[in-house]
Amino acid sequence: MARRSTARKEPPETESGATLIGGDGRSWTAFADLILQRQALLFRIARGTPPDELAGLRIDDEHIDSLLVEITNASSETSEQIEATKAQLAPLIDTQRALLHTSLDEPHAFSILVANAGLDLDEAEVFAVLCSIELDARRQRLVAYVQDDVTRKRLTAGGLRRLFDAPHPGVLTIGPESALHRAALIEVEPTGPWASREISVATSVTWALVGDGSSDPELPVAAEMLDHGGSPSGDPLVFVVGEDRRRRLERATAATAGTRFLVTPMPVDEPEWRATVREATLRGVGIVLEAEAELPAPARTWIERATHLPWAVSTPLELRLQDLPRRRWVEIVAPHDPPSDDEWKLALGDAPRDHALTAEQLDMVELAFEPKGQDIDAAVRRLASGKIDALTRRVRPERTWDDIVIPPERLAHLRELVARYRHRSQVYDTWGFRADKSTGIIALFHGPSGTGKTLAAEIIAGDLGLDLFKLDLSAVVSKYIGETEKNLEEIFAAASAASGVLLFDEADSLFGKRGEVQDARDRYANMEVSYLLQRVESYDGIVILTTNFQKNIDTAFLRRIHVSLEFQIPDVDERRAIWESGFPADIPLDDVDVDFLARQFKLAGGSIHNVTVYAAFLAAASGERISMEHVIFALKREYQKLGRLRTREEFGEYTNLVQD
Repeated sequence: MARRSTARKEPPETESGATLIGGDGRSWTAFADLILQRQALLFRIARGTPPDELAGLRIDDEHIDSLLVEITNASSETSEQIEATKAQLAPLIDTQRALLHTSLDEPHAFSILVANAGLDLDEAEVFAVLCSIELDARRQRLVAYVQDDVTRKRLTAGGLRRLFDAPHPGVLTIGPESALHRAALIEVEPTGPWASREISVATSVTWALVGDGSSDPELPVAAEMLDHGGSPSGDPLVFVVGEDRRRRLERATAATAGTRFLVTPMPVDEPEWRATVREATLRGVGIVLEAEAELPAPARTWIERATHLPWAVSTPLELRLQDLPRRRWVEIVAPHDPPSDDEWKLALGDAPRDHALTAEQLDMVELAFEPKGQDIDAAVRRLASGKIDALTRRVRPERTWDDIVIPPERLAHLRELVARYRHRSQVYDTWGFRADKSTGIIALFHGPSGTGKTLAAEIIAGDLGLDLFKLDLSAVVSKYIGETEKNLEEIFAAASAASGVLLFDEADSLFGKRGEVQDARDRYANMEVSYLLQRVESYDGIVILTTNFQKNIDTAFLRRIHVSLEFQIPDVDERRAIWESGFPADIPLDDVDVDFLARQFKLAGGSIHNVTVYAAFLAAASGERISMEHVIFALKREYQKLGRLRTREEFGEYTNLVQD
């Protein structure tokens, strides 16, 4: 930028002796000053009377007479004087106009903004006047004078119309479809007589001209700047479709003209739209709009109008053709590639790659990685939040493989499930095996109640460093048509964001067999099951279903299961291990015959746990150590709850303790 000269120059004088105020050393403000001062001189000549200090606040006969003279140009002497003054000032204005035009090729705030907005020379001249008025209270007083209204410190449409002579378009440069409007740099009052509507420059524009780089406060909250090594020769309007947000942004910024972009969710109202377009114009960047299922009408309108900006629209699904802007566009499908090793290392350093994260999930985990003490498992668990906690019960796993007692073969089967999930990226992505619907895993755990199905699900989630989300059917299932599917979709979407393990406990209540349709309720019930079948198949995480009644599960779903595991009542040795683990090591235990309990009572692990806890409460209430009597009485209560008979063959020498 050229250095400003500090040498003073004497301001030129008019024939009447009035001095033209000198500019502030910048060609665009100097041009504006000259235009405003010329109008003040012409206004004084036309009025023929001194200015009224209360102009605009009162109307009297003298004021009306002056207006009649001005409007009708009744005085030929006045008209001749006006034309003579115009002729006298024309060379000076032409010189200053040429300086302004030349300065637009120099790199300074105003010229850059003019170039970013795609303004032509006439529009740049009008914009220079409007901006100069905003920047200086003296110019505002001059505007109030030439408009004969002390309350009008900004130019009105009528005032601007008088500033420029033909063939200059003048007031047409601020029309509804003008470049100044399409870039959202100015606003014109929407109501009132046209000639009295004030023209204002957006506040963020004024701040930018004085050197402030703050973002527009009316931008959508989540808007952010994104630098990318793209090419200015890209396409001006690009639609990018894909599952992963990060991959969509990468393709959008690479294919769209420009190297920097304002990435923003869809603005919700007109002020946000204007702020978005204005911010991109001020910074000379493109816009990436993040849409969901549709492109709203205002988006189409702004994309069609603001052709001075490169645009990209990022969306998970293809948008309807009838909603797209009526201008040339290209569409790109973004790949769903998993993060590379370099991307993982850049985001999480040397953290072990134990989680199959998408590129978008990796970005989110990076945000939580430091706050969670660089614990990769905790950072991944933090992915899921919000409404999923209202529709499911989040279980933060604490139990491990040491806490479950099942046959070795069944335990190995569970570990194989974990290994399958952990190495799916290698099998599907690296080795190129084809996944039918998704890379997720569907498991069915079936068997009697209390045999460890839910415990196994928690252990699997814990081993993978994930949270377990257990569906609350009372919050999910709705009597209203479509609400159940909507709730389930929200759960699947939120769980996908965190790669969480979804547990459908008592799954036969949701995945029951579809029946013959006899009324509308049957039809919608069948639709819910059909939706679940499709949605579970497309889930990329682990879905575990537990049920006591496998035969009630729809056969179409059984064909989609990857792992089916039956949980049975434990045998004697297993029951002994469960009884022993049921009593913590340091509790006051008094001669409890674990061998007798394991041999005599064929109970599931859940029931054994209930008995040990009940016995502990009985002992605590009596102030005694846990004894066999406490355990036998707890067994009595468990049998009563289960509806089982208490026989001498089972209770043996303790039968008298359980008789009513």
